[in-house]
Amino acid sequence: MSAYQALYRKYRPQTFDDVSGQLAVTQTLKTQLVTGKMSHAYLFTGSRGTGKTSCAKILAKAVNCLNPEGGNPCNRCEACRAIDAGSCMDVLEIDAASNNGVDNVRDLRDDAVYTPSQVKKRVYIIDEVHMLSISAFNALLKIIEEPPEHLLFILATTELHKVPATILSRCQRFSFRRISQEDIAARLQYVAYQESIDLDDSAARVLARLADGGMRDGLSLLDQCASATTGELTAERVYACLGIAGEQKCGELMGYIAAHDTRHALELFNRLYTEGKDLGAMLDEMACLTRDLLVMKTAGNAGITMLSGVASDREVLELTKALGSAELVRMMNLLQDTMAGFLRSSSRRMDAELCILELCQPELSLDAKAINARLTRLEEQLKSGAITVSAAPQPTPARDEDDDRPPMPDDDDAPPVEGEEPPRPAPVPDEAPVGFWSELCGAVRKELKPPAFGFFTATPNGPVQGVLTEGKLELRCSNTFIAETIDKPDILEVVARKAGAMLSRPVRVTVTDLSAKPAGNPRMEQLMNFGRAHSDVVKIKNS
Repeated sequence: MSAYQALYRKYRPQTFDDVSGQLAVTQTLKTQLVTGKMSHAYLFTGSRGTGKTSCAKILAKAVNCLNPEGGNPCNRCEACRAIDAGSCMDVLEIDAASNNGVDNVRDLRDDAVYTPSQVKKRVYIIDEVHMLSISAFNALLKIIEEPPEHLLFILATTELHKVPATILSRCQRFSFRRISQEDIAARLQYVAYQESIDLDDSAARVLARLADGGMRDGLSLLDQCASATTGELTAERVYACLGIAGEQKCGELMGYIAAHDTRHALELFNRLYTEGKDLGAMLDEMACLTRDLLVMKTAGNAGITMLSGVASDREVLELTKALGSAELVRMMNLLQDTMAGFLRSSSRRMDAELCILELCQPELSLDAKAINARLTRLEEQLKSGAITVSAAPQPTPARDEDDDRPPMPDDDDAPPVEGEEPPRPAPVPDEAPVGFWSELCGAVRKELKPPAFGFFTATPNGPVQGVLTEGKLELRCSNTFIAETIDKPDILEVVARKAGAMLSRPVRVTVTDLSAKPAGNPRMEQLMNFGRAHSDVVKIKNS
């Protein structure tokens, strides 16, 4: 029975076409191999798990392949098989972290002058080259600048700033970018199919997000989760296996923070802690969600493509309405400071609970950022009309005791003229609760059927917009088809019942077609509007 091999080793790319998410790099290398315009030294840079070492091994095979196929190695010839097996003495992979002295580089330089014995070119792959000492770099400098014809250097590093400029100027540099979540998820699905792992799409997206742009990290996480569970690998099982809260719990906790509900926030945090969730991972998820909210708050709809995927787009849009930019910046700083303090903390739970408490109650902190967040939240509430400021009542002027004249009645108290209808007070619109329309849409969609339920969305420019005035909910439809579709007794009854339950009072529902506007004479439009208003008054009196 053969020993088990990790997935990231078993499914390491064997050709340039197998490399995911690095098309600019692989296409350039293939073109150089086809045209023969090869450099003598290459420097591959980028974050971990993006394919630097894999491309270095593929390049070493491609320059020595006996039957290359469009710049790719054939993986069937004697040279390719020897390099894959690690038995080729002319292709050497050196770990600079453990061979970083000047003596190691001198031995390399002395051996490099000999011609290869098995293949066409002698290839040196130096991984983590930034770990070399200054003297080792100086010893390597001359041979990299003027190597023999049979020699090829491939350097790889994750910290480009530590490589001396003298080395950089003598190499062709290729930057490996972070792999997108879509590419990682697609590769995970392919590997899962080959390994007969029942991987759910949602689980693949979670693993791709946790990989943070590294394919190797994604495959390692898939390997860990697949070995820890049987049956279908879902997102919930990934959360349980890795000890993270998950997008649903993270969004719920952020909702309590936005509502300043300290009790429920601490109860949820304690429940997650009791279930064994990692505190660092939990706060990291909160920081990612706070970052997504800040992006959506500042960039608008353009920020949807920049979301990390910690929560759904709908949850992010709802939370951005309750949190201001200054408050999100304060929350981000507090979360980062708390996570940084975990390294020297004696009680992580206490630090995390204090962080949750300060997130829910910014008034506990008197620093400038907390005060600015509170003022910004108050300004946004005033601007949106969530709170109003009423003017102070004017004092009634004192009446002179010697004045025998009767007091003059106020304009509002003056008796009506005979034959004239007394003036009625101007209608005052109801103050809809924050999030009323979005919650109503969510409740209505659960009972309606297509196509009606698709018109009730909480987006700013949705097909139907609800306006609450004097106990009447007006459904303003963008066109006639939508108005005719939802203007039915059974649909209006559902909307009225849900709205009445939310407001704790009966609500009358009407439908308005915004596209049915009279064209032509403005005077005629005014008369038609007056007729509609008069008919509504008659209906109210009759009812």
